[in-house]
Amino acid sequence: MKVFQGRRLGAIEDFAIEERASLPPGPGQIRVHVEATALGFVDALVMRGLYQVQPSLPFIPGGEIVGRIEAVGDDVEGFTEGQRIASWQFGGGLAEQAIVSAASSVAVPDALDAAGASALILDFLTAYYGLFDRGQYEAGQSLLVTGASGGVGSAAVQLAYASGGRVAALASGDAKIRHVAGLGAELVLDYRNPDWRADLKTRYPGGIDRVFDPVGGALFEPCFRSLAKHGRHLVVGFASGDEIPRLPANLPLLKSGELAGVDARYLGESDPARVRTILAIIFRLAERGRIRPVIDQRFALSDAPAALRALASGTRIGKIIVTP
Repeated sequence: MKVFQGRRLGAIEDFAIEERASLPPGPGQIRVHVEATALGFVDALVMRGLYQVQPSLPFIPGGEIVGRIEAVGDDVEGFTEGQRIASWQFGGGLAEQAIVSAASSVAVPDALDAAGASALILDFLTAYYGLFDRGQYEAGQSLLVTGASGGVGSAAVQLAYASGGRVAALASGDAKIRHVAGLGAELVLDYRNPDWRADLKTRYPGGIDRVFDPVGGALFEPCFRSLAKHGRHLVVGFASGDEIPRLPANLPLLKSGELAGVDARYLGESDPARVRTILAIIFRLAERGRIRPVIDQRFALSDAPAALRALASGTRIGKIIVTP
């Protein structure tokens, strides 16, 4: 089978299409014929050796995998050959076949195509876990989403809107602002405008109940200052690439507010059953048209280097999908 792998971490040029023998699944494992793999910000970090966890080598990028089951290992129950499943793991997806853990796999409804299902996995899992598990977000509450045109930000906008929330969002540029408004945000502000906080306060004079923040950077403190009393700021990541921000300790006191970390990787390691439950909910919501995957570009496996370069595009809106 063909795989896109690297024998060392570094630049995209350190990875190449190679031939590898097909492997049988071990106990608790499933071998799938890969139909689609979604790529995200984490994939680029892992390939460059900049992620907090270093993979074993040789390494195949792509952990958001959808495929048809070819074979199941011992002790695997509830899955059958030919069934379409989704799985989230630490790489392995940029290949014609992948070995995945049954414990991290969930059935994909027939109504969803493979590319669309793969585009839902990590971003919507992170957004759902952040909003409802860590954030205790409820219908009618106000929410401010930073980086709202990005993958996890746009997922948070859609999930909050689908649950009956009032969504404000920060983005930049007319195209991204229009896109976010189309996902259900009732107010979309350009964060490059120095008066964005004043405009936010006009719409929400009592403050924002929750902040969903995958960006960090210079937006971090102004967003926390925009919280209502007893508000909660969800720290999802630091996509800005700036220095990790700090918060004056008196602000949580003045707001009676909270900071809550959102680490989907920890959830996957500590509670895979919860991951499966959340993914099943997400797929049902998509099947019913309550949420939708956002795909920017699709690439063949042979064009994997171009797909990974596309991750860095400042105009990208949605996921990058690779199909064998």
